Amino acid sequence: MNLSKKGLSIHPSPTLSIDAKAKKMRSEGVDVIGFGAGEPDFDTPDHVKQAAIAAIEAGFTKYTPASGTLELKQAICDKLKAENGVDYAPANIIVSNGAKHSLVNAFEAICNPGDEVIIPAPYWVSYPEMVKLVDAVPVFVYTTEESRFKFTVEQIKQALTSKTKALVLNSPSNPTGMVYSKEELAEIADLAVEYGIFVISDEIYEKLIYDDFEHVSIASINDKIKEQTIIVNGVSKAYSMTGWRIGYTASNAPIAKIMANIQSHATSNPNSIAQKAALAAITGPQDIVGTMVGEFVRRRDYMVERINAIPGLSCLKPNGAFYVMMNISKIIGSTFAGRRINGSDDFADLLLEQAQVALVPGSGFGIDTHVRLSYATSMENITEGLNRIENFLLSLT
Repeated sequence: MNLSKKGLSIHPSPTLSIDAKAKKMRSEGVDVIGFGAGEPDFDTPDHVKQAAIAAIEAGFTKYTPASGTLELKQAICDKLKAENGVDYAPANIIVSNGAKHSLVNAFEAICNPGDEVIIPAPYWVSYPEMVKLVDAVPVFVYTTEESRFKFTVEQIKQALTSKTKALVLNSPSNPTGMVYSKEELAEIADLAVEYGIFVISDEIYEKLIYDDFEHVSIASINDKIKEQTIIVNGVSKAYSMTGWRIGYTASNAPIAKIMANIQSHATSNPNSIAQKAALAAITGPQDIVGTMVGEFVRRRDYMVERINAIPGLSCLKPNGAFYVMMNISKIIGSTFAGRRINGSDDFADLLLEQAQVALVPGSGFGIDTHVRLSYATSMENITEGLNRIENFLLSLT
């Protein structure tokens, strides 16, 4: 069969694959501890669910404008102004079927074949595949634990070519949980303005931020960088609404118009009922955010302390999101029953088979010496899972 070469080049999401495999094993009666989840383990707030029920009962079940309802777009504008210090009109907002869809829209709107998009590594697994889907080229800038997994202006300059169209910024970051300071963002903004490149700023984890860190949107630095920035956000992480599939972008008007046109043909409008729920989430009580942040801090602190106490393992303390990147470089080369651990994939496979612990290999994030653990699960699961990991390491030679 002569199938799409582009389609054949796209790899499945390893995070979703690991989660699916763990769920399958559980359905077969296997007691699996899953650290792969990319979603909060809290329920959607009641007032949000009630807004959806009210929408159904009121018959709000028809098409809406392709780019989202005016009332939701205005609520997003109000939120961005009050919380992020950036002014947009509803025409600048495109509501989509989740932030992932918003990102695809953004890449489609700005990229031409052969354009290059700079992506810091470790990166979220979908960024490179999205870039390839629009016939552009992902260019990776590799960061280290010493830089707290953040790229510098010097590194960006070294990656720039005449084909550079954009760079991706994800703060707080998936998979590292690291947060860029206002000063760091200002330096990146100056460079982007100087070289005329777009910034796709993925801010989906903005409310899940800890300690003394604060979220700053790069678009708030000045009007010039705002014009070159596409903010990507949504309700999935902040309000535990992953399955509702509502994300949004904020950008300059020409880009927003292109994204609206693309979406009108690709999917039409985002779910009408979910839009009402998102409106309630953004404009209603924010209690769930504080509850999640407090619990995630407790889990993070325990996980980080335990990992750093296990011989052969280490990790940095993340500043946001709900992930820990665990360094397994010291156990690469070890063996289990004659099977050699050559990298993160081998480690993850053996751990799932032998200890029934599911985590995501770092190979999918561009860093084969690490694996990602999510602490969006109960403290009971975290404790038991780390016990199993520690016991598994004792069996290695």
